[in-house]
Amino acid sequence: MPHGDITHVEIPVTDTARATAFYGALFGWSIEELPGFEGYPMWRAPNQISGGALIQRDEALTQPRSYVEVDSIDEALARVADNGGEIVDPKTPISETSWSASFRDPDGNHIGIYETTASGSGG
Repeated sequence: MPHGDITHVEIPVTDTARATAFYGALFGWSIEELPGFEGYPMWRAPNQISGGALIQRDEALTQPRSYVEVDSIDEALARVADNGGEIVDPKTPISETSWSASFRDPDGNHIGIYETTASGSGG
């Protein structure tokens, strides 16, 4: 996947079972918890490219959050403040070969970024 593409979308929900049934029936998404990601059911669209997760809704996460794949989270975060944004979550490991972070743009939108050194892309 070319970097700069949206690679993952988190959808905040209050009832995971209800959301799983809803999105599975509506869009044909397969939704399952993967080993190591318990409590974070991940969805995959039928195209096997688009994907994301169902995440527990809370005061901090009330709207879907998109993650954009970047070549370097460190470089992207360095540019956030220079361009009027604010870092929310610093670079955090997901696995041995992937990391995430998030920021707010000048309009207050919460955007995630994702970096991987593994072949393929995020999910």
